[in-house]
Amino acid sequence: MLDGAARTLGRLSTFTTREAMPIARSAFSVARDGIDELGIKLLGRDFEERLRRVPIPLGSGGVDPFGLDPSWAKYAIGGAAFFHRFYFRTIVSGIERVPASRVLLIANHSGQIPMDGVIIAASMFLDAEPPRIVRSMVEKWSQTLPFVSTFFSRVGQVVGVPENARRLLELGEAILVFPEGVRGVTKTFAERYKLTDFGLGFMRLALETNTPIVPVAVIGAEEQYVSLGNLHRVAKTLHLPSFPILPQLLVPGGVLPLPTRYRLSFGEPMRFDGDPDDDDAIIEEKVLRVKATIQSMLNRGLKERKSVFW
Repeated sequence: MLDGAARTLGRLSTFTTREAMPIARSAFSVARDGIDELGIKLLGRDFEERLRRVPIPLGSGGVDPFGLDPSWAKYAIGGAAFFHRFYFRTIVSGIERVPASRVLLIANHSGQIPMDGVIIAASMFLDAEPPRIVRSMVEKWSQTLPFVSTFFSRVGQVVGVPENARRLLELGEAILVFPEGVRGVTKTFAERYKLTDFGLGFMRLALETNTPIVPVAVIGAEEQYVSLGNLHRVAKTLHLPSFPILPQLLVPGGVLPLPTRYRLSFGEPMRFDGDPDDDDAIIEEKVLRVKATIQSMLNRGLKERKSVFW
């Protein structure tokens, strides 16, 4: 009986190594080629050319110092581009104002899931000249999630600590920051387009590294999921930042965000002077100028908008 089991395992091992693995590799290759072909049809042949133009300091392992892998980034950007160009049909204005060197992109945050960050990143790659891969600062707790930490690093996202941000800016990167944090992304529908308190860290970083700040107004994300409130006790029990009440989840297909029309507006670069170690009150005065600029851009964009979906 044991001999029979051994022979069975042997045949299974032989099949796996000699037949199944080549089949799997072939299937993956076909799938990858199909994705590449679809990407060309959706995004145009300049997609690959734009990717080659993005300077990425790769080490011996084929990744940059923070784990960015161009092959991973390619498919992540391709997925983001689909939502940017076809699902949300984003209207972009002022992106030519973004400096080609190091910069901090400071934006309002909303939408229950961070699709606003995905759309900004897609726009910076597809619409900016030269094309850029945006680096976002992610929460430390995301590194505890299986597979998520590896995925984030491979597509260019970095744990949001000052040391990482300073190093990225020294390398001339574009960093996206949402100073509202979780408070912004979990806003209810009644609170849409009303900015919550901004953190001060981005301003200290800008002062320390002499980096310009480009304010970014995102319109459209606030309506993609209509939140009627947050069940804070449930969120606390599940160790989540929020547990929103989203009626659209009860409708078939409601798990997808509504196809609202995104509008991105990039403002004029803002430069600040001062000591990054100044008291919070002094730093907050500068932060409030950025916040007021973004709120004004939002108010103007909402006034000009004719429809949520068109």
